[in-house]
Amino acid sequence: MTFKDFDLHPEVAKGIRIAGFKEPSPIQKEAIPIILEGRDLVGQAHTGTGKTAAFGLPILDRIARGEIERALVITPTRELATQVSDELYHLGRFAGIRTLAVYGGVGYGRQIALIHRGVQIVVATPGRLKDLYRKGKIDVFNPEIVVLDEADEMLDMGFLDDVREIFEFIPQNRQTLLFSATMPDPIKELADTLLYEPEFISVVGSETTKNIDIEQLYYVINENQRDEAIVRLLETEEYDKVLVFCRMKREVDRLAEYLQELGFNAAGLHGDIEQIDRDAIVKSYRRGETRILIATDVAARGLDIKNVTHVINYHIPFDPQSYVHRIGRTGRAGKHGRAITLVSTEEFRELQRIRKEVGANMQIATLQMEGGEVDNETIRLLHERLDETAIHPQIDRVLQGFTDMDQVTFVKKALSFIMECENFEGRGTHRIGYNEEELEAMLEEYQREQKQSPSGKRRKRRR
Repeated sequence: MTFKDFDLHPEVAKGIRIAGFKEPSPIQKEAIPIILEGRDLVGQAHTGTGKTAAFGLPILDRIARGEIERALVITPTRELATQVSDELYHLGRFAGIRTLAVYGGVGYGRQIALIHRGVQIVVATPGRLKDLYRKGKIDVFNPEIVVLDEADEMLDMGFLDDVREIFEFIPQNRQTLLFSATMPDPIKELADTLLYEPEFISVVGSETTKNIDIEQLYYVINENQRDEAIVRLLETEEYDKVLVFCRMKREVDRLAEYLQELGFNAAGLHGDIEQIDRDAIVKSYRRGETRILIATDVAARGLDIKNVTHVINYHIPFDPQSYVHRIGRTGRAGKHGRAITLVSTEEFRELQRIRKEVGANMQIATLQMEGGEVDNETIRLLHERLDETAIHPQIDRVLQGFTDMDQVTFVKKALSFIMECENFEGRGTHRIGYNEEELEAMLEEYQREQKQSPSGKRRKRRR
């Protein structure tokens, strides 16, 4: 099947050709005919499966043919609003279709003026859109098609009440489309409330969840090796763009600054960054000017960046679905991707739970750190540790056992022993990550402890 089979308006078809689209993706094959017929639709698909074109192309076609005049797309984040608006503009520009991204953090004036001038497609975040409707600023905008994009993300961000209020301002005789990666009960209830006899389609099958185009690796490390591990990965992996996930905003800032100081082309992204700076960071990353983006889950929501070759989980995500969303940023459009997760020994069992729930084919790996130099920070820390160390009262007795060794050799060997035991080797001088045999031994030890503990015995009796 090709896009010609949809018999879209010639100017829209030209936009498809210029964009380089060849064959429709599964979500596009199923969704486009239903939307062209004017029916309501619930579509389940992950980000990166071609959702924007799935709803965008039939909307553009119907506007180009004069069947409808206006459409509204509601997205959870400003970044996604800008991204969707840009894609719809490029697909519809030969048909003269104008799009506008509407979101908070910038002035109302220009957005209101462009809507009043007759822009055909508005892509908006819930908060700003609700304010504009409430204040009567965009009463002239009455869309015939409304799209709820990334509905489950809107649920997670607490926007469902805003969405319901927005629909009070929108005409009842509309076509409504809802797209979501997951279908929790609140999203199903929302669909029952807002949509009329919708068609249900889903392209979230076993292949999608298992991410067959993504090689998944994990490194079990000591907690104090995270920075060292990510630096080594960035030094050794061949990448185009890397997306690094952290749990907290302050961790994003700290890691971005640390990597920048080491000379890496990196930037951080989280919700506390000013909108104008956020836009600049995303634009730089999209163009490839910034090659490493460090972000929180919330900040990365809706980001659909081409050529992300690597996703690195600096911290393990909180739940299995977050893992699927994170690694789904790479391995898109038939390209191979690599997802790497750093986990501490304490987090290893949590990773196994995620691995089991999502059916992920994850391989354990280690980093060989041979031939590197001890850096200045390592030397400083070693000096600091030695300064703080009190002399052991039995040290003279211990030294008597080393009379066959000259002082210089003894000091060198003693310091080397400390560096090895305390993980002071520095970047590039040792192995990072436990291997499979070591992990197996750790698991066996943990299981033995559980059986021997009183709580473990109680659990066993209850079974």
